Amino acid sequence: MIHTYNITGMTCDGCRTKVEKTLNTIEGIEAKVSLNPPIATITMDKHIPTEKLKEALTAVGKYTIEMSKGNVIEHSVTNKATEKSCCSTQTHDHKKETTIPNNAQGKYYCPMHCEGEKVYDKIGDCPVCGMDLVKAPELASSKTLYTCPMHPEVISETPGSCPICGMDLVPMEPSESEDQRTYKDLVKKMKIAVVFTVPIFAIAMIEMAHNNPLLQLMDASKWNWVQLLLSLPVVFYACWIFFVRAWKSIITWNLNMFTLIGIGTGVAFLFSLVGMFFPDVFPSEFKTEHGTVLLYFEATTVILTLVLLGQLLEARAHSQTSGAIKELLKLAPTEATLVTDGGDKIISIHDIKKGDLLRVKPGDKIPVDGKITEGESSIDEAMITGEPIPVDKKKDDNVISGTINGNKSFVMIAEKVGSETLLSQIVQMVNDASRSRAPIQKLADSISRYFVPIVVIVSAITFLVWAKFGPEPALVYGFINAIAVLIIACPCALGLATPMSVMVGVGKGAQSGVLIKNAEALENMNKVNALITDKTGTITEGKPSVEKIYAANNNNDDLLQSIASLNQYSEHPLAQAVVNYAKTKSISLIDVKDFEAVAGKGVTGTVTNKKVALGNKKLMELVRVTVPVDLENKIIAEQKLGKTVSYISVDGIAVGFVSIFDAIKDSSATAIKELINQGVEVIMLTGDNENTAKAVADELGLASFKAGCLPEDKLKEIKRLQSEGKIVAMAGDGINDAPALAQANVGIAMGTGTDVAIESAKITLVKGDLQGIVKAKNLSHAVMRNIKQNLFFAFFYNVLGVPIAAGILYPFFGVLLSPMIAALAMSFSSVSVIVNALRLRNLKL
Repeated sequence: MIHTYNITGMTCDGCRTKVEKTLNTIEGIEAKVSLNPPIATITMDKHIPTEKLKEALTAVGKYTIEMSKGNVIEHSVTNKATEKSCCSTQTHDHKKETTIPNNAQGKYYCPMHCEGEKVYDKIGDCPVCGMDLVKAPELASSKTLYTCPMHPEVISETPGSCPICGMDLVPMEPSESEDQRTYKDLVKKMKIAVVFTVPIFAIAMIEMAHNNPLLQLMDASKWNWVQLLLSLPVVFYACWIFFVRAWKSIITWNLNMFTLIGIGTGVAFLFSLVGMFFPDVFPSEFKTEHGTVLLYFEATTVILTLVLLGQLLEARAHSQTSGAIKELLKLAPTEATLVTDGGDKIISIHDIKKGDLLRVKPGDKIPVDGKITEGESSIDEAMITGEPIPVDKKKDDNVISGTINGNKSFVMIAEKVGSETLLSQIVQMVNDASRSRAPIQKLADSISRYFVPIVVIVSAITFLVWAKFGPEPALVYGFINAIAVLIIACPCALGLATPMSVMVGVGKGAQSGVLIKNAEALENMNKVNALITDKTGTITEGKPSVEKIYAANNNNDDLLQSIASLNQYSEHPLAQAVVNYAKTKSISLIDVKDFEAVAGKGVTGTVTNKKVALGNKKLMELVRVTVPVDLENKIIAEQKLGKTVSYISVDGIAVGFVSIFDAIKDSSATAIKELINQGVEVIMLTGDNENTAKAVADELGLASFKAGCLPEDKLKEIKRLQSEGKIVAMAGDGINDAPALAQANVGIAMGTGTDVAIESAKITLVKGDLQGIVKAKNLSHAVMRNIKQNLFFAFFYNVLGVPIAAGILYPFFGVLLSPMIAALAMSFSSVSVIVNALRLRNLKL
């Protein structure tokens, strides 16, 4: 059994780790805990009282646990490894923190996910890594307000005319986003930093020239005062935030990039201040020919300005990584045309209710999910499915919010509004997946934990080695190189390598109709070497139609009425096909008693006091019905044509069959061939009979298939393949596929399938065909390659940069790295990782 519990008292990923570890110490359970939402999913062989869980958690902290209502799943346990936290259990400098049950929209989070899924109410910087917090997009489109162009004080929630001047009201411009405000603030600070840094740098460079012309205006000590005064706005305003972050990192012992920057530039600045006011405390090695101490105001300000430049470029790139979510949000229209008895009326999309009739004009965006009730048109669904060809829609066809109507008008009924629409669910899923952690990131997290202390130690060793063995002035060489080591090291490049690629990749997938639930699924999809797929609705269209009904007594209408009445209570596509067929024959449906759906076999019930069974051969065996040889031969002949045949028995006697045809999707053969070429073993498992399954497999060129499978057989086959070391993906669309989807390494649900299947899967294909699996595989491969490129660059940069900054090349080539060049390299290392991730936006799936 899998039980879901609500947890209270967790405030960070450290708490989550502690709760998870404590629960896993209890014998007989396996627990996986998430911070947002704060729940524990516990797998157990036998029920364990909640009181026992409470006792364990109370012993380690102020945590409470309560079972969620209606959240018991009784199917086989998934074998996915519980994700371990990479956040330490150190005490963090918490801001006001909010735990949100469903999402973090509108809140602020760290782009490196240092504290897992923790979010903040206010903008600031991460207390662990020091980076600017990023605002999660508001997933619900904001309500459109209207104003008068001449009288901006007039604000209305609905369009109309200005009560003052009579002009038409126009939509108000949306306020600028948080990332735009952050970017503008950095631009302003950057301008100030440049204005004051350039003169300092110029003074320092001219001082190095022969016959320094500046000395003709003032002596060296006065120019030092000029540099100090010019450096104050840079240090104490434009770049002061770096020192604040450095101080926070030290007092919380969450050492990060800003720790190194703060120590390096802070030491240089304080050294310069002491050199100005107390020059006599320094040995002659630190003094110029004029008797003044060598000051480093130019190094301090140039380094800080270059770091600020890096933050500026990073902020701009960050806003682009979430571009997919922003583009999806733009798809939702702000208004709709409501059809009323008094005529059409323009209303806000937020005022639409289920059951409303809406008119969609040519070129309009469809406001909500629903069904066409009047008219027809062709609709561009490329923004949702990734398919460029418009889809023809007629009465009773479903339409999706955000898609664009063609050149005809139609009326639709609203069925899903607000957060229920497919577009809202896609945006939510993309947002959640963008903030999830991929297993490959654990390596970078492990290194980052020890990175800063090691760099500080290397910096100290650099100073000591140069001071003892370096050429004169040895102390100056040691001081400069030690600062260069601190400045060049960049743990942020390591931390950003994975999250940036995941965010861009997940967004790209959503734009192509591939919805990925989390980063783990994205990583595992790249490793998949076995794909198990259902037949009906996955390989085939999932729109079966009745070819014919055979009745041994030639009374087809009575038999059709019995089986259609029985099937009206079933959700299976084959059952719906029979019901639809009866409707076309104008046959009425009658009441059924004792209805029962037998998983993987069929349905039974009592119709007009007769016990009727409709299903496969296994159902006939279950109800102990013997099928005559001549009837069996007729059924086999149909099956060899690729038809699905259901046996019919009445009061224990086989009386006929119904032959149903479900066309194979045009894309199935191409997709299967492409997957096989990529080294994926494709296996079709179907509840259909051997003859039908073989006919479909032969048409698709499939070597591996199994017929007559029950839901538990799919589960067993996945476990068997996993025991052989295979990484298994399972594609399905029905309720009976949910256990297998959960067991697979990667569960793939067809967007055309049931909600249960979609909930159990890790990847959802909006269009619902196998070509989407090819896209998912290609996307996963591209994202993982991009992540590895980022990680390689980050490792290579630091492994190469730190020794060069320490002066390892000096004995051989006489080359030293200026701290200012080190700052430039460090600033661009993070930016280059983000820019590389952004290349995924141009990926063709």
